[in-house]
Amino acid sequence: MASHIIDFLLIGNNFGTPEMRNVWSEQNRLRQQVKVEVALAQAEGELGVIPQEAAQAIVERADPSQLNIDEIAQQGAQMKHSLMPTLIALQKQCGEAGEFIHYGATTQDIVDTATVLQLRDAFAIIQRDATQLANELATVARRHQHTPMVGRTHGMQALPTTFGFKVAVWLDEFVRHLTRLNEIKPRALTGNVNGAISTYASFGPLGPEVEQRTLDILGLATPTIGWQSARDRFSEFASVAVLISGTLGKIGNELYNLMRSEINEIEEPFSAGKIGSTTMPHKRNPAALEGLASLTAPVLKSAALIYESMHVEHERDAMSWRAEWIALPEICIYLSAQLQNAIAIIRGMTVNAARMRRNLDMQGGLLLSEKVMFELGKKLGKQTAHHVVYECAMQAYEQQRDFKETLRAHPQMDNSISDDEFNAWLDPVNYLGSAPRKVDEVIAAAQASGLLETRA
Repeated sequence: MASHIIDFLLIGNNFGTPEMRNVWSEQNRLRQQVKVEVALAQAEGELGVIPQEAAQAIVERADPSQLNIDEIAQQGAQMKHSLMPTLIALQKQCGEAGEFIHYGATTQDIVDTATVLQLRDAFAIIQRDATQLANELATVARRHQHTPMVGRTHGMQALPTTFGFKVAVWLDEFVRHLTRLNEIKPRALTGNVNGAISTYASFGPLGPEVEQRTLDILGLATPTIGWQSARDRFSEFASVAVLISGTLGKIGNELYNLMRSEINEIEEPFSAGKIGSTTMPHKRNPAALEGLASLTAPVLKSAALIYESMHVEHERDAMSWRAEWIALPEICIYLSAQLQNAIAIIRGMTVNAARMRRNLDMQGGLLLSEKVMFELGKKLGKQTAHHVVYECAMQAYEQQRDFKETLRAHPQMDNSISDDEFNAWLDPVNYLGSAPRKVDEVIAAAQASGLLETRA
């Protein structure tokens, strides 16, 4: 029976994906720990630390799929140890060769390195989905490069922009996130096999070679020195995960606001039969967007717990270490849901260009006060023009008067300005600045980075 929301049958997929949950499942945790034990035995056999025939037997016979996880769990409860029952089960599988299982290693060697193997699979999923989302953002930015809309500051209408420009800002963020993932990958995906306090003493003189070969077999990087007491690798990963999640939460919140009935500039994907409310049949709620935005806080809080693990007593303790077992899966699982949700939203959302245009015109030209000020400034001087336009803008707003006619009536207005000039100044399409050009530049930079290529 599931007791954590990420495993609930009814709503679990709102908080994680089946693919990512499988990575962090108890069965896969056991599988990866056995994989580390087997790689260790293979490396020790090759280097002569244990008999070659024993190593070969372990490689051939150790099979996590045949282990009874229920029995292992019962023994673990009795022994008050999370790994020893697994070692006993492996020893039975391997017969006499089982005496050489876990030779020279400490529990944290196996658990840490197995966790990194799980993280490697999670990392690949995150990198794949972040890349796919960046591709989707590039497509939407290009499609709406010239779609004019209101740009807002402090929640209020500010100046015209384009929807493509807004999305290009998100794309540029994701290019940086993909760059960060590439940069931290070798540091995050580093194993740790060096004995009780990382001095290799139990492995004999070939300790560093045992670690190197074991991690080569597993396809992980080898540390310069043991990191049992240096937990920054997982914290660095968590930091980048928080940045990615933060962008996703921001996107969700922004689109949530743009979907408000009063704004109505976008709508999240809608499918036949989707219910918005149990009591209001008309509702088409932003459920996907709320879900996207809602998971940033749990990722952030889980990352805070990961950071706690950096406080280590002496050479090793379990007080901080165990926090990673809780937080690392949650970070990856929540982030997987956000990424998949965002891909579906960006790919399938409706952009209401007509409503965007209506919202641009909602204030009767006041949105273009800056444009008017700079144009008048050429005749009156910039500071004088600001004073004139401010007075007219406030009168138009407070008295609900036409902005152009209010300008015309001002005593300092230059009457040589024609209606065609005024109309051109007050057309938002004429005041998009370099927004369309910057969309081109962001997409070109993203493509030049090579990070938008689809990865398996």
